[in-house]
Amino acid sequence: MRDLYEILGVDKGASKDELKRAYRNIAKKYHPDRNPDNKEAEQKFKEAAEAYAALNDDNKRAKYDQFGHAGVGMGDMGGQGFDGMHFSMEDIFSQFGSIFGGRHPFEDIFGMGGGTTQSARSGYRKAKDLRVSLQLEFIDILNGTEKTIKIKRNETCKTCDGSGAKQGTHPTQCKQCNGSGQVRQVRQSFFGQSVVVTDCPLCHGSGEFIENPCSSCNGSGIRRETVSIKVKVPKGVENGNYMTLDRQGNKGGKGIQPGDLLVFFEEKPHEYFVRNGTDIILEAHIEIAQAVLGDSITVPTIDGKASLKIPKGMQSGQVLRMRGKGLPRLRSNYRGDQLIRIIVEIPTSLSKQEKNLYNELDKISGSKNPSFNKMEL
Repeated sequence: MRDLYEILGVDKGASKDELKRAYRNIAKKYHPDRNPDNKEAEQKFKEAAEAYAALNDDNKRAKYDQFGHAGVGMGDMGGQGFDGMHFSMEDIFSQFGSIFGGRHPFEDIFGMGGGTTQSARSGYRKAKDLRVSLQLEFIDILNGTEKTIKIKRNETCKTCDGSGAKQGTHPTQCKQCNGSGQVRQVRQSFFGQSVVVTDCPLCHGSGEFIENPCSSCNGSGIRRETVSIKVKVPKGVENGNYMTLDRQGNKGGKGIQPGDLLVFFEEKPHEYFVRNGTDIILEAHIEIAQAVLGDSITVPTIDGKASLKIPKGMQSGQVLRMRGKGLPRLRSNYRGDQLIRIIVEIPTSLSKQEKNLYNELDKISGSKNPSFNKMEL
């Protein structure tokens, strides 16, 4: 069973402000919205919430300091600790209302402060994020670019302006929660008896009831539409990099924050180039005479064609470097190199004249036995 102070990464004598800062950092890092479908992150998120809830309460903290986990009702769990008994996600987003004196936990921890909105009172409510892939050419990665993408997302219904009610009518106050959007229940947890505030099941936390729903959106206040969004791509991005466009995901109903749009970048395969970090690699096939005598060849680069000098005596497999002809590093002025692997082509068929010339060359150079070296694996 892990020590509560260790979970938050603080000393035993940590102040409440230090506890709050530590919990804020952990909660932000492992928040479910930042780690979708990540069970390990969810467990750490819950674990930190439990530890903070215990240590932030003076009475429970004193009992924990004196008696350990048994002091806060965790000593009879058969060694299961947080894995044996823990908050549900609903507990974390709603039960802290009583632990923190009626305020939503993330108002207190994340500094949302001030007046309480309907979505804050009933828990953290946010529409689903969207994820799209954006394919980029190497030239886009070199210079950065702006792309316009089309996505399908939930949008506010224009017919009812998001109210969900038929034109000429208005939502009425929900009778089950009297317009508060909340219902209260008494629950038992390892902290004892507590009052848990949850969304009203009838109005889903909105506090309003729609008797005459809008025919365009069936009372939801949202419709599925295709929208165009501009994405500014920074130079130097790589496969797997992504950027988050705040509030550009699905729109929610009344009192629900819009989701975000996650744009993942993918590199289109290139005719010649292979990327290795910021370096660009390609092969150049030359003839024997060029390798022996040296030459100047024209090679493709991301910027366009450039001249490359082949030194005399070039061996097949050797690599030449063109400095500064690679890709930029993200958020940096540094630019990688272009590496050209030279392949010396051995002719498989010769004309009569070529064969005579090679025979003449062989007579001049004389027959030589091959030399052998140990191969490095």
